[in-house]
Amino acid sequence: MSISTDQRTAGSAPTLGYLSGIGTIFGLEIRQRIRSRGWYIMLGIWFVVVAAVVGLAALSVGVEEFGPGQVMFELVIAFVLFFGMLIAPALSANSITGDRANGTLAILQNTLLTPGQLLWGKWLASWVASLGFLVVTIPLIGWAMTYGDVYLPGAPVLLGMLALELAIVCALGVGVSALANRTLFAVMVTYLLVAMLGLGTLIAYGLSMQLVKTEVQISNQVWPEEYMGDEYYGEWDEDAYTCESRIYPQETFATDRITWLLAANPFVVVADAAPRVPPPPGDDGMYSSAGPMGAISDGVRMSQAGPEYLTPCLNGVKSDMTMPTSTPLWPLGLGIQALFVGGIVAAGRNKLKTPAGKLSSGTRIA
Repeated sequence: MSISTDQRTAGSAPTLGYLSGIGTIFGLEIRQRIRSRGWYIMLGIWFVVVAAVVGLAALSVGVEEFGPGQVMFELVIAFVLFFGMLIAPALSANSITGDRANGTLAILQNTLLTPGQLLWGKWLASWVASLGFLVVTIPLIGWAMTYGDVYLPGAPVLLGMLALELAIVCALGVGVSALANRTLFAVMVTYLLVAMLGLGTLIAYGLSMQLVKTEVQISNQVWPEEYMGDEYYGEWDEDAYTCESRIYPQETFATDRITWLLAANPFVVVADAAPRVPPPPGDDGMYSSAGPMGAISDGVRMSQAGPEYLTPCLNGVKSDMTMPTSTPLWPLGLGIQALFVGGIVAAGRNKLKTPAGKLSSGTRIA
């Protein structure tokens, strides 16, 4: 007995490829954003503000020290990351709550699209939209490159980690959007969670200082007589001092015990992942860069080193004041962020499953 084509078609369920479903949602979302005039206005204002700051940095930084190129480049990275933390939640936290408010979410859920495809597509669209703010700064990055002092091995790492942090924030916003029923609530919660990663880690680090207060034995530095006069014009040697034998106690903070609290901070993750910039000739290795990202990296490493690095004479013995090599924090930070955001996205995916069961009062379906 033969089976007709109509019978075979009626007996088989329609299917949609997983990547095709993601591409469909991505196309719908990105077209809506491209048609929005406000997005282009924000990009224009963004470029003008960053260009003004970078231009002032180019005029104020001395070429004889680090050169303005590295400072300009790191300023662009810092500004894009900072404003990305402010813009990405607005681009992602209304992606699903907006559909729910407009009554179009139920229509999408009634198609062959799965909750995972909805989340992936909307996350990808919000991430690409946020990367637009990085793209418009490419002329400024090129301007910094013309000075010739940008540390090239660190440039792609900083740009890649910046894009990754924007992706994490967008995923956080999409996950919260799937959980929330109101757009305003989703946006506010996303901003609070981003603030917890940025400012919250710094506050936790500062408040924990009192928990790691300790006492160390230090002594005074003794410099050669020729260094003590006002008319010394020779080359200054940072290691020319000796330590007095008399020691006395001093309170300090064992910051090496609490530096891990900073691991999930987006700025620490980006700055700590980049290769270190070689210090300029004659520098003692204390600072690797005059830019903001280099300063963050140096601060984290000094915190990891603890009192031993910050105290010249510890227990009557000269301390090694060169920049310490420590375990990178960024893998731990990325792991914490991935677990945190992954849990929220997984909960949001579960919320989008149909049939939905019991809904909150006032939830719009269609």
